[in-house]
Amino acid sequence: MVVLSAHPETHVVERIGWLRAAVLGANDGIISTASLIVGVAASAASTHEILVAGIAGLVAGSMAMATGEYVSVSSQRDTEQAELGRERAELQADPVHEENELAGIYVGRGLDPELAQQVARQLMAKDALGAHARDELGISEFTTARPIQAAMASAVTFATGAALPLLMVLISPSHLLGLIVSVAALLFLALLGAVGAKAGGAKMLQATIRVTFWGALALASTAGIGAVFGTVV
Repeated sequence: MVVLSAHPETHVVERIGWLRAAVLGANDGIISTASLIVGVAASAASTHEILVAGIAGLVAGSMAMATGEYVSVSSQRDTEQAELGRERAELQADPVHEENELAGIYVGRGLDPELAQQVARQLMAKDALGAHARDELGISEFTTARPIQAAMASAVTFATGAALPLLMVLISPSHLLGLIVSVAALLFLALLGAVGAKAGGAKMLQATIRVTFWGALALASTAGIGAVFGTVV
């Protein structure tokens, strides 16, 4: 007799839905707002004007992130539901073919044909649609689309990320504002990369370097544009 022990495990894939949206939102909040502030500061604008531009960027960016995430993830959910609907109809029309199809998937993963057929039959007896959704379509409880969760995570984390460079504007002397915001933004991005990698079980150094590099490129680009247009105007 085989005794199955209950061994609880926690996998980081369970966090993939909200973690992706949260990291994306915070990253965009820091980069876009800091870049906006640095670009406006390079044009010789006043601290008040820089602060107004930064706040406008925070509000507009938060709404844009929430809307964009909701629309894109809703489209993903609609596609998943359509696929599940087609699979449900196929199961009703020809369950034998669907069982053989599922068994073929298991054979491809290494089971011998007889065992694969038994596994497919038993799984379909319990939850035919769930078995096909998971093993044929790649849809599971961990990866299924959650539009509202993604939208809220993106909006909140964008606003949080954007608030950090805005805070630097309030405490920085005007003649060093651009430099301080740039350095602080890169430090915030490095921290975000490390925290996101830690939460997702990935390599921290690689994630930190990646997010910091692209953030530095964005800051340098907007500072250059702000300086050029500020001089021209």
